[in-house]
Amino acid sequence: MIHTASPLTAPAIRQLRRWVLEAFPRGHSGIDYDAPAGDPGLFGPDSVTWRVHAEFPGMLSGGLCALVLQTLHPRALAGVYDHSNFRADLVGRLRRTTHFIAGTTYAATAQAEALIARVRRIHRHVSGELADGSRYSASDPDLLTWVHVTEAYGFLQGCRRYCRDVPAAIADRYYDESRRVAEALGARDVPASQAQVEAYFQAVRPQLRVDARSREVLAILDAIRLPVPLPGLSRGLFLGAGAALLPDWAAGMLGSRGRPRARDAVSARLMRAMAPLFRRALDDGPSVRACRRVGRPVHVLADWPRAMAGDAAG
Repeated sequence: MIHTASPLTAPAIRQLRRWVLEAFPRGHSGIDYDAPAGDPGLFGPDSVTWRVHAEFPGMLSGGLCALVLQTLHPRALAGVYDHSNFRADLVGRLRRTTHFIAGTTYAATAQAEALIARVRRIHRHVSGELADGSRYSASDPDLLTWVHVTEAYGFLQGCRRYCRDVPAAIADRYYDESRRVAEALGARDVPASQAQVEAYFQAVRPQLRVDARSREVLAILDAIRLPVPLPGLSRGLFLGAGAALLPDWAAGMLGSRGRPRARDAVSARLMRAMAPLFRRALDDGPSVRACRRVGRPVHVLADWPRAMAGDAAG
């Protein structure tokens, strides 16, 4: 990865960095990415996951895409609707999710496992009943699978759309790797390839719907107060880049929200153009610190692991 900036791009890079650190401040999670030396964590520097999760534009847009998808599952949405303060602190919820993803990806093994154990404890206290009398629980393995698949799909598509080409073999490896966190949380039958994810979405679609609760959460998301990193950019750029990643079937379900796909496509093009600036602006984040912890140069993350890249090309 090259982190030098020309005189023309340096101001933009500084503003992007300032924005990211204001929106997602560091040092509040209590996670130490620097120790113990040599500990590869749950994935390690030869994983696809370290590379996909190092791309901030893909992670931000992918996380927003996943959040929209998650509103379509009534039982998954109920836990958030009934047991969180998302109405007043949706950005805080996004930050906590960001800390969890970064920690389980890049922190040393004991810290990553502690994060997973903490979430499992929280999930045990999140349960309730829907209006139709059916029960839900955040510890439900099927719901954990849904949340994981929407996130993994969003992150992968965000990386692929805005940051770098992702061959099919690399995508399959990402799904296979990333499911280990979901399984540690209690998920089951987690898809391990692109084909399995597509089949999973097809199987779960009869359970999905757009109802009053999902419309309320989506309205709050549309009004989210994301600060704007550069003059002339709208917060709609980031929401649009996330919406552009939605599968066609999900975009069809959400058509009544009135977001033109053409407008989202414009946001997607702008996000892809900005991706190199984000990469240069964030040259000291968790992925960089994790590489230093294991004694590997950060530039190794610029390329897919050699064996997998060879498989993808073959």
